[in-house]
Amino acid sequence: MANIHNNYIDGKWIPSSGGDTYEQRSPADLAEVTGVWQKSTTDDARQAVEAARRAFESWSGLSVYQRAEYLNAALELMIERADAIAKVITAENGKTIPESRSEIASAVREMEFQIYQGVRTGGEVMPSSMSGVLAYTIRRPLGAVAVIAPWNFPFNVPARKITPALISGNTCVLKPAQLTPGAGEQFVRLFEDAGVPAGVINLITGSGSVIGAELVTNPAIRAITFTGSTEVGRSINAKAATGMKRTQLEMGGKNPLVVLTDADLPAAAAATALAAFACAGQWCTSTSRAIVQRPVLDEFIDLLLGHVRKIVVGKGDDKASTMGPVCGQTQLDGILAAIEKGKAQGATLLVGGGRITEGDLAKGCFVEPTVFTDVTADMSVAQDEIFGPVLSVMTVDDFDEAVDLANAVEFGLASSVYTADLEKAMEFVGRTDVGLTHVNMPTAYKEPQLSFGGVKASGHGIPEAGPTGIEFFTEHKTVYIRTGV
Repeated sequence: MANIHNNYIDGKWIPSSGGDTYEQRSPADLAEVTGVWQKSTTDDARQAVEAARRAFESWSGLSVYQRAEYLNAALELMIERADAIAKVITAENGKTIPESRSEIASAVREMEFQIYQGVRTGGEVMPSSMSGVLAYTIRRPLGAVAVIAPWNFPFNVPARKITPALISGNTCVLKPAQLTPGAGEQFVRLFEDAGVPAGVINLITGSGSVIGAELVTNPAIRAITFTGSTEVGRSINAKAATGMKRTQLEMGGKNPLVVLTDADLPAAAAATALAAFACAGQWCTSTSRAIVQRPVLDEFIDLLLGHVRKIVVGKGDDKASTMGPVCGQTQLDGILAAIEKGKAQGATLLVGGGRITEGDLAKGCFVEPTVFTDVTADMSVAQDEIFGPVLSVMTVDDFDEAVDLANAVEFGLASSVYTADLEKAMEFVGRTDVGLTHVNMPTAYKEPQLSFGGVKASGHGIPEAGPTGIEFFTEHKTVYIRTGV
């Protein structure tokens, strides 16, 4: 029988008060149970919040350098345990081992930057109009915060959110995605083993509709940072607003990569294939639309298919695999339904389009890398976030049409343009309606020292990462001191 895993509340690993558990199954083989996890209750969530609330005074009372010592110790453990953590991510999410290792490497960089940012973030001294007055601002932590993590980056996203929260003096409750609780546990154990005091970081597993709702509405939670679907993000924002809570929402995307006639076509095709099919197309910044000018369409497609045909779909722990399964039965069903809808609406299925059921892959959630052509703006495959290895190729006649089509979705997370024309590149940067954009680079590229967040239905609130990572978890206090009275 698979191991039973507990919640981590107030420095102790304890079962749910309700006594119920659930099984997490490998997306590479749905018959394989990777672990048994607590199906937490509202009471469990309240206990975790209360533990975080109690720990806040002492944790925030430490100097930032003392907090940094704890976090640096956890970071060292992360580096030491990278291989073991990668195996957990692959088992739960389905990513290939190299992709899981890459996620951990990203988490290391995110954590390094936020620790550094924390020890150098302070207030600001400003001159006063009144003689003898010292005027300055300070930043102070909010209190207990809730971190609701996704299944597509179950380790990196907690690192990106929790590090700035803790270094700035907050305490937190982490709710990992129900599909990937093991990655959350691995992250929390780093802090436990680094000696972080009880209650500073807590972990509860289970259904978002049960424990997530409590985290959002509990009066002791001062802020919620969430990565996931736009539908859930909107619900969180509406509920949090009644309690005047801060929200940081990183949500869906329908990211375009625009290819102009003067583009380096081999580079554009390689970038499209990478960002469309890495991690089985389950990055929020994955390229889901390639918008190509008509004169270079055929050549671009030939180059693209050359990359797609080299993709080896298989289990994540198979060294030969370059693309793993999608993350679970629900995701599999949704992707296959979206493909069928695209076909029914008249898009041309160029390659892929089905579930792989042969041999060792028969019991897993494996989808063929899929490319549609003849896609128009009114089709569902051009508008809906599919979150799988599905790429829609769309054709335009000129640059203006390309920009308009790129913006003609409800989402606004990432975009890219491939061109040798600097003037058009800079015009694209100005007109593309997204939170992060690229020129001659994949849509998924990001670095930890820069903020990360979308616009429109892709994001809400202060962006995460970069200098705004700590901005979200702190509030400003302005001080005026008159001396010599």
